[in-house]
Amino acid sequence: MKTMVNKILVHQFFTKIFFCVAFFFSSVQTLHSQLVPNLGGQRAGISVYQFLKIGAGGRGTAMGESFTAVVNDASALYWNPAAITNFEYNQIIVSHTQWFVDIQHEFLGGVYHLSAADAIGVSFTSLHLDDMLQTTETQPFGTGRYFTFGDIAIAGTYARKMTEQFSFGVSLKYVEETLDMLKMRSMLVDVGTYYYTGIGTSRFAVVVTNFGNNATPTGTVELLDGKKIQSFQSFSPPTLFKMGFAFEPYQSEFQRITTSAQINHPNDNAENLRVGIEYEWNKTLFLRGGIKRTFGQELFGEDETSAEYFSLGAGFYIPLSFTDINVDYSFAHFQRLGGAHRISLSIAQ
Repeated sequence: MKTMVNKILVHQFFTKIFFCVAFFFSSVQTLHSQLVPNLGGQRAGISVYQFLKIGAGGRGTAMGESFTAVVNDASALYWNPAAITNFEYNQIIVSHTQWFVDIQHEFLGGVYHLSAADAIGVSFTSLHLDDMLQTTETQPFGTGRYFTFGDIAIAGTYARKMTEQFSFGVSLKYVEETLDMLKMRSMLVDVGTYYYTGIGTSRFAVVVTNFGNNATPTGTVELLDGKKIQSFQSFSPPTLFKMGFAFEPYQSEFQRITTSAQINHPNDNAENLRVGIEYEWNKTLFLRGGIKRTFGQELFGEDETSAEYFSLGAGFYIPLSFTDINVDYSFAHFQRLGGAHRISLSIAQ
């Protein structure tokens, strides 16, 4: 009886903490907009490899991408390399995203556990679209020549559970971008940490993704006057610093609610906040939602100045005699661009 009362008190405590944090961020955003200018416009467009910012997996994207402190499946290869130690089974995940203007985004990853404390993983990411007709100032309806654009990333991940509460992980990835005759290639690093505080179910994560040297296009571009250009400006990768916090304000034998908040500091846009929630019923059905806000915008309610708005999704867990399957779907709404649909399938063994 005493243990149950203590659990209830802990859940009530963290529920209050969560709403206090949400109120705090809302207040800070209002104050930030009054005292500090939004630097997103000034920093936008300074980095390459933008496809690396497109989330993988239906679960994390449905929760507003507030996922670094929640993830406990193979999609951790994208969200937080340290979190591949958060589950004991080996797993493969496949994710497909229907992005804007017929752009397709694919993610494939696998995690294998070497021991109870060590895990490795590999992942492949691609962004592609149909070949496009080349147009010029003198031939606006097309030259008859087609060109292509595409991106790929191949990553290897290692993580270790240093203690029962703390995990560390790192990913090394090769990234390549192709635009007609031009190519850019880079080696980038993701570093992640994951920490269980020991207070209730609360946990904390800090992640840095896409860290590396500037990239410079290689190749030759021929202008209309016949002049050839082989020297180009260099661009930084889309480095992102993330801090996330998550806990369960309520859980019972058949139901669980998971909440999370995450602050993002990108090098090519304004600081932003992600808040997510997940409802689990009988470990079988999952309903999710999330909101995305740039500092200076209202946390709740519609804000037409926000490029990103909200996300929703659902998932199903299907236990079979020989494997376990998770199917997840998410829809992300953008104010001006419309919606992005994502579906993922993970298989555990």
